[in-house]
Amino acid sequence: MSNPGDFAYTVKQQADIVRIVGDYVKLKKSGAQNFSGICPFHNEKSPSFSVHATKQFYHCFGCGVSGDVFSFVQKIENSSFPEAVRSVAVKLGIPLPKQNFSPGEANEASLRGKLLNLHEAATLFFEQQMRTPAAAGAREYLTGRGITDEVMKQFRIGYAPDSGSSLRDKLKSEFDEAALKQSGLFSWKDEAGGISAMYSKFRNRIMFPIANEQGKVIAFGGRIMDGAVEKEKAGPKYLNSPETPIYSKGRVLYNLDRAKEAIRKLDYSIVVEGYLDIISVFTAGMHNVIASSGTAFGEAQVKLLGRFSKNIIVNFDPDTAGAAATERSLAMLVEEDFNIKVITLEQGLDPDLFIRKRGAEAYQKEVINSRKYFHYLIDRAQAQFPSRTADSKVKALNYLLPHIQRVPSRIVRDELASEIAQRLSIDSAVLRQELKSAASSRTQKVKADAPAQQTSPAEKILIHVLLSQSKEDAAVQSNVHDVLTSEHLHEGWTTEPIFDALLHASVEELREPLQLALSDSDRSRLAALLMGSDEREDLTATTVRVALAAMRRPHIERALQQLQPQIDEAGRQGNTLELTQLSAEKLKLKRALDESMRAGQGR
Repeated sequence: MSNPGDFAYTVKQQADIVRIVGDYVKLKKSGAQNFSGICPFHNEKSPSFSVHATKQFYHCFGCGVSGDVFSFVQKIENSSFPEAVRSVAVKLGIPLPKQNFSPGEANEASLRGKLLNLHEAATLFFEQQMRTPAAAGAREYLTGRGITDEVMKQFRIGYAPDSGSSLRDKLKSEFDEAALKQSGLFSWKDEAGGISAMYSKFRNRIMFPIANEQGKVIAFGGRIMDGAVEKEKAGPKYLNSPETPIYSKGRVLYNLDRAKEAIRKLDYSIVVEGYLDIISVFTAGMHNVIASSGTAFGEAQVKLLGRFSKNIIVNFDPDTAGAAATERSLAMLVEEDFNIKVITLEQGLDPDLFIRKRGAEAYQKEVINSRKYFHYLIDRAQAQFPSRTADSKVKALNYLLPHIQRVPSRIVRDELASEIAQRLSIDSAVLRQELKSAASSRTQKVKADAPAQQTSPAEKILIHVLLSQSKEDAAVQSNVHDVLTSEHLHEGWTTEPIFDALLHASVEELREPLQLALSDSDRSRLAALLMGSDEREDLTATTVRVALAAMRRPHIERALQQLQPQIDEAGRQGNTLELTQLSAEKLKLKRALDESMRAGQGR
C-alpha cells in the first residue's frame, strides 16, 4: 500500500491507470468515467473488465479481480510490489530513488540496466559494421532479398564480423565482466580466464535485434551468411540469444513494439515465422505483423498477444515443420478463445518469398481470403486420409476430435460437428454422439463462483456517502456516520463487513478503500459498487434520508416480530402492567415504521 510521502504514493498520484492498463488491454470508453475491455486474467468473449478513470482502479465483473494501478501491473507481469512501482515509474519517466531498492533489488536493477545499455551498444556496433567492406556480402544478400538501406535502418539490421574479439574489445571498456557474461553475447573456454577468455557467439552473421514491448533491445537473432566457408562449423542457419535476466524467449513476440498500435487499430494480428517474413510483410504495408521466437507459441506469448486483439491470422511456412507448428499454435490459441484464420501459401513459398515473387497486393489478397482455422484442419484431415472408406473417415474424425475438444463453447462445438459431418459424409447424429462423449471427458479447470450478492440501492448510496471526498458532502457524511454507528443499521446486511471497515477507516484509508482489510469477495464487491455510475447523482439530502430509512426498516420489523410473542405471553399470564408497557413499545415501533415508510417514499 502506498502512503503519503513515500515514493509509491508519489508515483500513484501521477499515474493514469487508463493509460497504464491500456498498454496491456484494448480499452473502449464506456460511460462518463469508465473504460471497458476483455479481461486479461480470465477467458471471456464479452468485455467485463472495467477501469475507472476518476477513482483510478480496475474491476472485472466476470472473475472479480480488482485493484489499483500497482496491483494490475503486479498481476499481469507476475512481479512484486516494488517491481510494479518501478515499472510504472519508468513508464511515467519518474526518476527512481536509490533508497527505493533493497540491496538485492538494487543489484538486480543495476544488472538489468547494464544489460539494456550493453545491448543498445551492441546494436550500434553491429549497425556500424554493416557499413564496412567486410559486410559487402551481407549487404548484397539483403539487397537481393529486397531489403533497402532504409528498411535496414528501420529494423536496425546489423552485421557481426567474423571475429571473436572485436565486439568484446568494443564493450569491455564500458561494461564489467559480470555484465558481459550475463549478456548471452559471449562464450568462453576458460571461465576463470576473465574478459580476455571471452569470444563472440555471433560471427559472420546478419544480426536482427529483438526488442521488448517498449522497444528496448534485449536479444539478437543472427543469420549465417549463405556464402560462409565450412557451414557445418559455422553453426545453425539462425542463432538466437540464450535466456538472460532481460530476455525470456517464451515471453517475447518479435516486432510487437512496432506492431502493437496497428494491431489495436485493425483489431487483428498476422503471425509469421521468421525475421525476413516479418520485414517483408511489414514493408508491404501490413504493420500488424509479429512472430514468435520459436516455431510455436508459448502460453505467455498467447496471453501477451491477447491483450491487443484476439483476432489472428496465422501464416507459418507450408513445409512439414511449419504445418506442425501451425497446429500446435492453433491448439493453444483455440483454448484461449482466439478467432483464428490460417493462410496457406502455394508450396515452397514463405511470406517473404511470396511477396518478392507475387507482390504485396497478392499477399494482401491472401490475408483477405484466409480460411477459418477449422476449415484448414478439415482440409488437412482429408489430405492425410483421402479415401472415402469407413476406416479413413474414422481416422479423419479421430484426428479432428482433439481439436474440437479444445473449443470452449459448446454451441461452437455443435456447429463444428454439423460442418465436419457434412464434409466427411458422416451421419451427423453419430458424430454428435462422438462429440458428446469427447466433451464429457474434456479436461478443463472450472471455477466455482459464488452466487452474486445483490446490493440494495440504500446500501450503495450510504457506501458512496462514506467514501465521498467532497466538502459538499461533509455534513451528510458526518450524519450518516453517526447514525450507523449509534443505531448499527448496517448489522445483518450482507455489506456489514464493508460498512464496518469504512466506519473505522481513517481519512487517508478512505482515499484508497480497496486497500482496506477486507476479504477478497468483499473487496471485489466494493470495487463493483465503486465502478457504478457517478455517485454525485445520488448524494442529495432526500436520497440519503430515504436510504437510512430503508436500512432502518428491517431492524424495526424484526423488533416488532420479536415483541409480539412477549405481548401474547403477557396477555396469557394476565400481567396488565407488562402488557401495557409492551403495547406502548409496539405502538412506538409501528409509528417509527410508518415514519420510515414515509421517509422511504421521499415524504
